[in-house]
Amino acid sequence: MKILLLSNIEASHTLKWVNSLIKYDIDVYLFGLGENIPEGYHHKVNIINVKIQNSTKLQADGAFQKSIYLKSLPNILSLVKKIKPDIIHSHYASSYGLLGALTNFHPFFVSVWGNDVFDFPKKSSLHKWILKFVLKKADRIYSTSKVMANETKLYTSKEIGIIPFGVDTEVFKPITISKMFDEDTIVLGTVKSLSYKYGIEYLLEAFKIIKEKLPDKKIKLLLVGDGILKSSLQKKAEELKISNDVVFYGSVPHNKVPEIYNLIDIAVFPSVWESFGVSNLEAAACEKPQVASNVGGFPEIIDDGVTGFLVEPGNPKDIADKVIELINDKSLRIKMGRAARKKVVEEFNWNNNVEQMISEYQKVIKGRNR
Repeated sequence: MKILLLSNIEASHTLKWVNSLIKYDIDVYLFGLGENIPEGYHHKVNIINVKIQNSTKLQADGAFQKSIYLKSLPNILSLVKKIKPDIIHSHYASSYGLLGALTNFHPFFVSVWGNDVFDFPKKSSLHKWILKFVLKKADRIYSTSKVMANETKLYTSKEIGIIPFGVDTEVFKPITISKMFDEDTIVLGTVKSLSYKYGIEYLLEAFKIIKEKLPDKKIKLLLVGDGILKSSLQKKAEELKISNDVVFYGSVPHNKVPEIYNLIDIAVFPSVWESFGVSNLEAAACEKPQVASNVGGFPEIIDDGVTGFLVEPGNPKDIADKVIELINDKSLRIKMGRAARKKVVEEFNWNNNVEQMISEYQKVIKGRNR
């Protein structure tokens, strides 16, 4: 089987998909536009990178610059003619999806990622037309969550397959690790970029409330990630007089994230919006109870009151109340953490998700060869 993936080379999700497909002896070609090819790709991956500047920004904020993407179309057409793939699979409908659609190649798969269906089509009638055009051209369309699938259905009458972007439960699991703080310190934490979408300012405000209500307990807040709001969030922590107990840890390589979650006692995700929530799954797989906003795909991951707590988005008091409940009840933390991992193992195991996608590839290829 020979698959041509069109995707952001610099995205960790792309790397994870590609390396996993390689393990199943699939001949993978990856085409993308990027500044650099990050480390970590399997040596058997055939990477074709058209070098551009600020590629990550283009992908993240949906600032669709047609001239850049469309200029690369001849490269893709030449590649298709040369390698003769069995399937072209575009990840992210509004950019790489358009490139895939314009090749007029079939079978053509599209995976939506979030901003491409939630934000992109709302920018203008042209953006909406582009998304509809891409989905019309696609033979198969996939989403990682029900909420994102429902949003995608606003722009197509086609069936949307749901294949979660799960986690490797042999990598993300409870492990013994040297503590960063004293043994009796409760560590709250999150692994998210420091951007508006993830509501870190509400977590800081909640932490202030927690510290005031539990003055005799040792509690630290670990913020793992970087982003445009770092300096303003640091300033906010100082203004709230909590900076001595807040650690801005910075970004870490993805292979270090399991260690981070094992440093944390309670994971907190105060996002104002999420299309799915891979970070939640990673925390859950490490047996961490979590408090998360009741938005987007989070309710598909968290069973409220069983594997964690869902709270009103943008409500620091609601966050604080649920975190305090977990701080005061160690047995509840343990119970929820174990239930969280069990759910991930049963429903969001990454190897199962990859096999689901490969099965979809095989069905289409067999149908075409009849």
